[in-house]
Amino acid sequence: MAEPVGGGRFRWQLKAQNGRLVAVSLPVHASPADAERAFADLVEAAPALVARITHVRDGLGWVWVVPGPNGAALVRSHRAYERYATCQNAFRRFVALLVKQGGRSPAGPGGRR
Repeated sequence: MAEPVGGGRFRWQLKAQNGRLVAVSLPVHASPADAERAFADLVEAAPALVARITHVRDGLGWVWVVPGPNGAALVRSHRAYERYATCQNAFRRFVALLVKQGGRSPAGPGGRR
């Protein structure tokens, strides 16, 4: 899951079951273990995540970004989406993937699996 970005730094990437890249971490980490720990923290927070959906500055489309507690972006969509609604749905699928990674039902605690 942790991918090298050069200079001895790492970030995590989340892929869907079909192998497509869904999301990437924006902060880089000093080690693969740090990147995986950051991903685990995001999995824990999955049910409460909120995205900012913004228009791409230098092109066409929309991207989603999850801000952290200090406002800096933690994760973003891997690609831009042509429509705003498609971008919203992609974020919902991302959260569902995170929930699945955590072994919980998308319905939340007590939900059926």
